[in-house]
Amino acid sequence: MAPSPTGSPHVGLARTALFNWAFARHHGGTFVFRIEDTDKERNTEESYRSLLEVMRWLGLDWDEGPEVGGPFGPYLQSERGHIYRDVLARLAETGYTYDCYCENSEVEARRKASGSKVMGYDGFCRDLSAEQLAAFAGRPSVVRFRMPEGEISFDDLVRGTISFQSEFVPDYALARANGDPLYTLVAPVDDALMEITHVLRGEDLLSSTPRQIALFEALKEIGVAKATPAFGHLPYVMGEGNKKLSKRDPEADLLAYRDKGFLPEGLLNYLALLGWSIAADRDIFTLEEMVEKFELGDVNPNPARFDLKKADAINASHMRLLTLEDLTHRVLPFLKAAGVVSDPVSDLDSRMLELAMPLVSERMNKLTEAVDMLGFLFVDDASLVRTDVIDEAGREVVQAAAAALAEVDTWSTEEIEAALRSALVEERGLKPRLAFGPVRIAISGRKISPPLFESMELLGRERSMARLNDALA
Repeated sequence: MAPSPTGSPHVGLARTALFNWAFARHHGGTFVFRIEDTDKERNTEESYRSLLEVMRWLGLDWDEGPEVGGPFGPYLQSERGHIYRDVLARLAETGYTYDCYCENSEVEARRKASGSKVMGYDGFCRDLSAEQLAAFAGRPSVVRFRMPEGEISFDDLVRGTISFQSEFVPDYALARANGDPLYTLVAPVDDALMEITHVLRGEDLLSSTPRQIALFEALKEIGVAKATPAFGHLPYVMGEGNKKLSKRDPEADLLAYRDKGFLPEGLLNYLALLGWSIAADRDIFTLEEMVEKFELGDVNPNPARFDLKKADAINASHMRLLTLEDLTHRVLPFLKAAGVVSDPVSDLDSRMLELAMPLVSERMNKLTEAVDMLGFLFVDDASLVRTDVIDEAGREVVQAAAAALAEVDTWSTEEIEAALRSALVEERGLKPRLAFGPVRIAISGRKISPPLFESMELLGRERSMARLNDALA
């Protein structure tokens, strides 16, 4: 996995990382994580930290890479400049590259004048005479690789045999005019020196593969590479309107899913379905099950559409798989951040949380929902904010409920329910929704809450009655 530290991490990045990780784990291989940070103008330290943070959150542990090390480091390309300079020098000595002095406008003017439909560089500087070279003296140049003639074919691990005619793959730049190496050089060189055997990446990089294969042949000739890795190109992730999901799309922001309360295993389960399935009739599975079953031959090469509703549903299913203890542990950071519970958690809050979590564990679809579902249990009665209005008919219901509850001897879920059903449903003839809705708002501040009677038992008689009376006042 080799992302660039530019912008926010993208869900497509996570899907690519997941497939690489699962493939490596399935075959007992090595998952390598490196940072392609040669774009000095766009790289940021914040983005770099976000990449590490999101990989840790997802649980996609790496065997070699930043903060872990490994035999082929460093794993930040910005620290490997001496390696790239050496390779460029060796490629130049053996005639695999040449200096190009052309400006983009000149290349485009020549293409239009010739009527050529082949886009890209036209090879003008490929074989300059001494006189022509002299004419360019002092003019900045880039280093270009000489593409071989003929056909370049390879067996894509996802798509089968793919062939390119080199006439449609022009000579390409390996380094900028200032000497800084480009992706076209650093990715193959690093793959070679890190002894990468398999490269799984997005379909958008398919067009660069014939260039990299040609460069690998050169790298083998000069003793840099031992072999050419196998390539597999994963399908596009599509957004609304069947357009490729871009960083600008709200669904693409990977860290936003963490902040919204998604479980990493829930999100990864859904992302796995964007091109792969564990079985035709099964959508829910664990990472361990994916590792056991993952084969590249099962990856569908067709574009996959990102469906947020399905992602929500998959996450909800994974919420049900958590133990009560694990779920409580995971919601705590959200409850602390919202000020629902104290930080550190007091004994009183801990006890309330222990009693309350069973009431909501089967109702939560995301971790953030714990704040709304449980918040009313932890606030002072007088400071409870009611987000819904109790109308005049509702006030009458609340008044009748308060009167009935004042006669309850034992403050338990069963006694509370019996008193309210008798006073509101049986005596007043109200349907349960109309009978208990106003009481729910008075107690919790909203129309939707954990089970009402159990919540009132947790609050206790004094606090419950105070909220009913406060609502009336």
